[in-house]
Amino acid sequence: MASSSKNPATKWLDLNDSQISIQTIHELLDAVHDDLWVSAACLDRLVDDTVILQALLQTGIARTERPISRAQSALHDNKDTSSSDALAFYFQEHGVDAQACRLRALLLQRLDRLETYIEMSSDEITTEDSDNTDTEELDEWEDDPWGDSAETAKPSLKPHSLPVTLSDFLLEDIVHSACLLAFHCRFDALRILLRRHSPALWPYRFYFLDSIPQYAYPAEYCHLLPSIDQSTSVETVPQPQPWRTASDWSESPSVTTVLKQLESSDSPSSSQLPVLAVPAPLSAGQLSKWYKSRMEHIMASTGMVDIALYTIQHGASHGVPSLDEIGESLSLFSRLVYDAPQGDVWDTSGDWTWSQWRSLQPSEVVRALVAHSTPEAIANDISHLVMPYLYVQESRSERAGSPDPSIHTRLLYDFILSSPLETAAALFEASKPIHPVHERPIKSEGDIVRLALACLYGSPGCNDWPTMSRIFECMPAWEFERDQENDEEATETTIASLGAYVTPTTSQPECTPPELLQFFQPLPLSSLSRALDILDVHLEGGEILARWNVPVPLRWFLQSNGDEQEQRAWAKKMARRSGAVNDKLLTEEDWDWLLSDMLKLAGKSETGVRGAFALLTKDEVQRIFFGGLLSTGEFGIAREMLHHSSNLSLSGGDIENLCIEASREYYDNASSGNYKVGEMKLAYDCLKVAPKSERIAREQDFIEATSRISSFNVMLRPGIPISPIEIRLTKDRLSLVARVLSTNTDAYKHPEVILDLVRKLGFASDVVAEVKTLAMLADAALQDGSYALAYENSERMTDMVANLRASTNVDPVLVHDASEVCWLACLQLGRHAEFDDIGLKMALVSRALELCPAEKLQDVLNVWFKLETEDIELREQRLAQRRVGVKRKRVDPETAVSSLKARLQDFHMPAPPLLSTPDAAALASRTFKSVAASFPFSVGSRGRSNSSRNTDNSQSRSRTRTGGDADVSTQASKAFARGISWLIGADEVA
Repeated sequence: MASSSKNPATKWLDLNDSQISIQTIHELLDAVHDDLWVSAACLDRLVDDTVILQALLQTGIARTERPISRAQSALHDNKDTSSSDALAFYFQEHGVDAQACRLRALLLQRLDRLETYIEMSSDEITTEDSDNTDTEELDEWEDDPWGDSAETAKPSLKPHSLPVTLSDFLLEDIVHSACLLAFHCRFDALRILLRRHSPALWPYRFYFLDSIPQYAYPAEYCHLLPSIDQSTSVETVPQPQPWRTASDWSESPSVTTVLKQLESSDSPSSSQLPVLAVPAPLSAGQLSKWYKSRMEHIMASTGMVDIALYTIQHGASHGVPSLDEIGESLSLFSRLVYDAPQGDVWDTSGDWTWSQWRSLQPSEVVRALVAHSTPEAIANDISHLVMPYLYVQESRSERAGSPDPSIHTRLLYDFILSSPLETAAALFEASKPIHPVHERPIKSEGDIVRLALACLYGSPGCNDWPTMSRIFECMPAWEFERDQENDEEATETTIASLGAYVTPTTSQPECTPPELLQFFQPLPLSSLSRALDILDVHLEGGEILARWNVPVPLRWFLQSNGDEQEQRAWAKKMARRSGAVNDKLLTEEDWDWLLSDMLKLAGKSETGVRGAFALLTKDEVQRIFFGGLLSTGEFGIAREMLHHSSNLSLSGGDIENLCIEASREYYDNASSGNYKVGEMKLAYDCLKVAPKSERIAREQDFIEATSRISSFNVMLRPGIPISPIEIRLTKDRLSLVARVLSTNTDAYKHPEVILDLVRKLGFASDVVAEVKTLAMLADAALQDGSYALAYENSERMTDMVANLRASTNVDPVLVHDASEVCWLACLQLGRHAEFDDIGLKMALVSRALELCPAEKLQDVLNVWFKLETEDIELREQRLAQRRVGVKRKRVDPETAVSSLKARLQDFHMPAPPLLSTPDAAALASRTFKSVAASFPFSVGSRGRSNSSRNTDNSQSRSRTRTGGDADVSTQASKAFARGISWLIGADEVA
């Protein structure tokens, strides 16, 4: 009852928004007589129900009609309805009508916005409903095989999905709402908003256009983008479609101006947007700048080339100038980003930016477009990606006023020359003369040949022969009349000049394919045909060399064409490195095939082009081949080929030389001297390939001698055994025998073994060497106390020298050398203090007297005299012992000398006067020392022998001798202890 007593205005104020209905509007507001209050109440209320809100606004507008009519009537009566002063005066006098006029304008604007919101919402509902399927029906037919997956996959949007609520849309600035719709890509709603409220929104068009996300596809909002009016050459101004064709009187400019002037200073001011309005249409240049700025922002923020391209294309298609070239660049860039083959998904090197693209040179663009193209697809990619770009470059050069009609071919050729051979081969195959000209990447047949020659001879690869052959098969076939003699001369001239061109120099370390193209560029077709003949031979040679593991780049054939030494070196390399191909040992048939290929390379082609080994004779090639075969150790195959191969025809001397050469190579590389294993065995077996001969036997003997020396464990230095190569390099090989005797204490006990070693070392018929060896054996036996063996070797030596001196057809120099060694060795043993057989010692010294030169006779006689004295003393002592059985007495040396003088007088040989003086022995010692000062082994005693049992007696006898005689013995012993290197030809003299 209390509520029923309230007046309508109070009831209205007590109502919630949800309680308002059309009925309550009429029941309560119609009962209120205050039009201004009702209008204000209608403006104050905002409800979500658009129908109720529409009725509410219409009610408020209707209650403003009477105040507006009064104002219009008053002004009409004054006949000055358009006068601002009269209107201002009236509103000052009738403030209620002024407020009603202001409320009417606001109510009308709100009603227009409500109608716009309803239209935008209905457009959203219509658009979404037409694209969606009923949810329940979708759930029921989820697996419907007849359903369209593309339709059912679209998400279902709820009605009223506008990003701005009704209340915000009605209360906030309409530009803010437009920006919000643009940001959320509600382009249809934004189009409706612009159409219904164009006067308020158009000045801020660029503000909300900038609010559109950069990733939005321009086709969806193309109706919002500015364009050029062709009749005025400025920006096109859209035609608005407001809800009301004519503005209300309350919205007229005069009324609006007066009302603003009458507003109190404390009234809230309208919000200002933080942007500058652009009420006037932009010029063509300004619009062009805006489109470019929009494109730059899209590329910088998203990198989506297609969106930027569509934006530019839209502007260009709607008359905006200066966009064609940038659209052209974007179109080409889009080919790189979207159409060009891409690399690995994890490879970020292909993430291009617009600034990078603009900074690329044309050649870099070409390479970038096909950077990830496969050889199978390169021709198609060149046609669809590169060629359009090249023609654009040509068109741009024409537009720039500097036409360059060859730019597209030049850039394409540069790309081919810098590409791998696989890529180039694919392009050459697509450019074969059998294809139509318009389909070929390379249209000129002459250019195909020039490019192919430049690519092939400029390639550093050594194993691309199948690809090179593919390229050669793409070349055109031309027929020219040729003079055989002149053609061969021209061919050699071409090869020589081309070889000089590709040979590295200090200024040009390597000749590149582009530089080679310059060489081939001026050549006519006839010269190019001749170059193809040369290329054919070189390709065949390259395949042959690669087949046998000695590949070379193609340019090698040009550089080595006149270099015999280089051809010989490569032929040797080919023969030696072909022991196995693909890890498979070669059979006899394979080796015969290799020889056939080497002989082919040594010949000429049918067109007169020389092969890779043409400067070598076929005999030399066969020798090189056989030497290479021997170097692989395939001696069985070598013997078989000598007897059965039709390609191999070597003389006996060549076979012998090659076998010896190969054997020596094995020998020099051997680490062990044992000829039963390793490299030394190969050296020995290699000699068996050649027929038996004296040279072959000598080589085999030397290998056997090396093996025997190694078995004696001869050391080069302490702890380092002597190697085979050091044995071969020893100038005086008898010194090796001396090393054997000096390092092996029992070696002298096997004289035949040592003598056989000497013969195998190359002294088979050298009597002097054998005499020296016997002398060394005698000395080694002497040092070890084997005096009997030493005497046997000395006797054998003296017999050999005697026979040599008796011969009439012997070189006197050899006789002299043998005699010199013999008498010194005999003297050495004959004067040895520990050798107690005086008779044998005197026999040896007598041999020394027989063989020594005249100037040394006194020295030897000194030794003889001493032995003779000792012999007399021993005889007298033995005789005295037999007579009286007492100790032996020493013989007075003066008495012995007197006896020797008497006996020499009997021989009519006067004794040298020097012998009677103490200096005679010293002189003899010096003379003897000059003759035998350097033996190759030590003569010092390495141990006391069994025969040294009489040492005490010998020492007692030596103490009774004169000082001069003792000095002679001591000095001679020291001289012999220094070795007998003089006997074996040593240059050094102690």
